[in-house]
Amino acid sequence: RFAQAMAALAVACVPIYMILHHWMTMNAFEPLIWLGCAWCVVRAIDTGDGRWWLGFGALVGLGMENKYSAAFFVLGVAVGLIATRERKWIASRWMWIGAAAALAIFLPNLIWLARHDFPFLVLMRNVRASGRDVVRGPLAFIADQGLIMNPVLAPLWIVGVAWLFRSRYRVLGWTFVAVFFTLMILGGKDYYAAPLYPMAFAAGACAFESITRNSWARGGFIALLAVVTVALTPMVAPVLPVESYLRYQKWIGLEPPQIEHHDMGPLPQWFADEFGWEEMAREVARVYHSLPPEDQARAAIFGNNYGEAGAIDFYGPKYGLPAAVSNHQTYWYWGPREYDGSVVIVLGSDGTGDREHFHSVEIAGRVGHPYARRDRWFPVLVCRGLTDDLRKFWPGIRRWS
Repeated sequence: RFAQAMAALAVACVPIYMILHHWMTMNAFEPLIWLGCAWCVVRAIDTGDGRWWLGFGALVGLGMENKYSAAFFVLGVAVGLIATRERKWIASRWMWIGAAAALAIFLPNLIWLARHDFPFLVLMRNVRASGRDVVRGPLAFIADQGLIMNPVLAPLWIVGVAWLFRSRYRVLGWTFVAVFFTLMILGGKDYYAAPLYPMAFAAGACAFESITRNSWARGGFIALLAVVTVALTPMVAPVLPVESYLRYQKWIGLEPPQIEHHDMGPLPQWFADEFGWEEMAREVARVYHSLPPEDQARAAIFGNNYGEAGAIDFYGPKYGLPAAVSNHQTYWYWGPREYDGSVVIVLGSDGTGDREHFHSVEIAGRVGHPYARRDRWFPVLVCRGLTDDLRKFWPGIRRWS
């Protein structure tokens, strides 16, 4: 029971989880799905019942619907099976039934990808070519793990991986190593490995329980973990007012690792991205409602980024705005709606490229928030007279970046 409590406490004290679980994105569900898959592997080994591979397959299918990086965990388990005597499961019909279940759950997604020329791969290629992501070298990647997973917990997960290799669950030890080094070699973002750690924490907690019969040792470790977690929490969770956070960051002297190349303001990206959206929608509404009624009736609101378009669609009803359109990523698939391009309010552009496509471009407002990223500061443009119908333009302006 101490090991169970220690593993749960470890997960609760991880800085990167505090960041990623602050929003309901696919990253919030990924550690749970990966850990569920690992649990199915453990149960199959403990019971000898191959039906657990059906549960594994179902979770993999859900994981692939959630985020395609679940394939890395499957790759790691495959390496673990081949490298250990658990390879016997490869001949089990239940493993292949589980694989079929995973494919069946993921199949609609896969068909969509195939029918649309695998836009995810196009996106990854374009992101890599643009240099948007900060690519960490091997040593920096490893050092980042110590920071984002909480430095005090490093011994726990390191011992946990070693414990897995010494136990009958060494397939999961190989899984951890295979996924970790694959992501490192491929230049993945440091947090891509985060879903791996709960199973390593659980294993490390088992080892910790067995080697620390002394309650003082256990209490000392937990106390140290609590102190460091309390110190790190304001850096990764919105528990302080912004100005207090800025003073705290300066006082603690800890520079958060940057994962993408952006023109940042005073806040790290995970906080800066939360500011300015409603203010943007409010400014757009002011510009929109200042137009003559005949222009409002045909005006499109075009976001050069899905975030801008999404903010308009989220806050727009409150301010009486029509639905937004965007050529960025999957917004492009929703098309230009009924707009013809005669009047377009453009967001996220300085107007340089727009002047090539419209007869007139004027700056009607400005967007910016002191705590937002600096690349979220831009003029609100009113563009008139698209050189061709927007519906004809649309097929050629898709942007995956």
